[in-house]
Amino acid sequence: MAAVARPLRPRVLVLPFPAQGHVMPLMELSHRLVEHGIEVDFVNTDFNHARVMGALAGGEVVEGSSSVIPEAEGIHLVSFPDGMGPDGDRTDVGKLAAGLPGAMLGGLEEMVVSNGIKWAVVDVSMSWALKLATTVGVRVALFSTFSAAIFALRMHVPKFIEDGIIDENGSVKRKEKIQLGPKMPAVLAAELPWTSMGKTPESRRAFIQGVIKANPVIAQAEIILCNTFQEIESEALALLPKPALAVGPLEEAPTNSASLSSSACHFWAQDQSCLAWLDAQEPGSVVYVAFGSMTVFDAAQLQELADALLLCGRPFLWVVRPNITDDGSDVGESIRRRIGAGESNGVVVDWAPQQRVLSHPALACFVTHSGWNSTMEGLRYGVPLLCWPYFADQFCNRTYVCDVWRTGVRLCADEQGLVTKEEIGDKLASLLRDQGIRERVMSLKTAACASLADGGSSHQDLLKFVRLLFES
Repeated sequence: MAAVARPLRPRVLVLPFPAQGHVMPLMELSHRLVEHGIEVDFVNTDFNHARVMGALAGGEVVEGSSSVIPEAEGIHLVSFPDGMGPDGDRTDVGKLAAGLPGAMLGGLEEMVVSNGIKWAVVDVSMSWALKLATTVGVRVALFSTFSAAIFALRMHVPKFIEDGIIDENGSVKRKEKIQLGPKMPAVLAAELPWTSMGKTPESRRAFIQGVIKANPVIAQAEIILCNTFQEIESEALALLPKPALAVGPLEEAPTNSASLSSSACHFWAQDQSCLAWLDAQEPGSVVYVAFGSMTVFDAAQLQELADALLLCGRPFLWVVRPNITDDGSDVGESIRRRIGAGESNGVVVDWAPQQRVLSHPALACFVTHSGWNSTMEGLRYGVPLLCWPYFADQFCNRTYVCDVWRTGVRLCADEQGLVTKEEIGDKLASLLRDQGIRERVMSLKTAACASLADGGSSHQDLLKFVRLLFES
């Protein structure tokens, strides 16, 4: 009897929006696909590709560094222009998003045809790439880098405009709470993600108009993938416009994996030295502070946070990115000097291996901007959260944490918009003494781990997607 031919190894295009919080989970998904025999072409912008390569090289961008991970790894790094000049402001999300289709679509079409790609995994924030389904016949899975609840809210944006809650520029017209289901977060109209995107009224309008135009196009996707799990978002997942597979919480590939480590998605070099420092701390003692890749503070606010950490009486690990201040000042060096003078037992790093930090037994809690990746990682590792959102979906995520799951506490600004050192200190103490929060977050950790284990809901959904890729 002739042997049954094994299906050819499928090759998949993976396309994230060019921001750290989008690139990272899609790289983690790519590793999961490679483990199941899929080959991945992972697309960054030229600008971000140079940052990734620099981070892999230890912080320095290396001219001529290879853009392709060795074939055996199964992941190929590819890059295209983003439509902005060398000095373009890539923190203006609306402006960045507007230039991507014209800069990238033609090159993506050529790559799909030349590499024989049958499937593309496309970030929802890159929904314009659904055109590939009609221009080159590729099948598309949309990937949500935010919660299923935010995806559902996104689909309701035209209705919010029709009802006069917001206008077509994203400005709030009626102050009210919006809740799509009893197990979903109740979000203030002023905290809808599209009211805080973009640095100018023009870019905010462009952003919300992009959402309105993209929503009908979502019908061209065959399926939606979400970095979440059924146990926390079953109601929201049921509201999505296409069949949704929950494949989270997505985790980094282990550093000893045969595949390239997930460090191939970081824009800054990870400071591994903080892990040895954590090893020397008492279990459950360390306050971890990190605000993702885009949060920006002014000098007065950073000073309040620094004073709170130095006064809290606990060891702390604080991630202070080089671009975390609005005036370019090096607050990290100032805090290092105060620590060196014996004011506190703390460590300041530019960028940390966050999942390894959160899984460390020395961790007590996580002071976070409430980005979805950080929120999911906090749940996955059972860490209580002190929530300090900055923009976009982070306010909704805070509501999930503080009001729905009750696994964290919110920080509040005073009448001048300042989160004071007293507020930080009081809420930190409240979080750490709340045994109920600790029990609830450990319960969700158990549920998250069960979802990822063999036979778990997220594991089964991932296998469903892998079968689709092999069937094409």
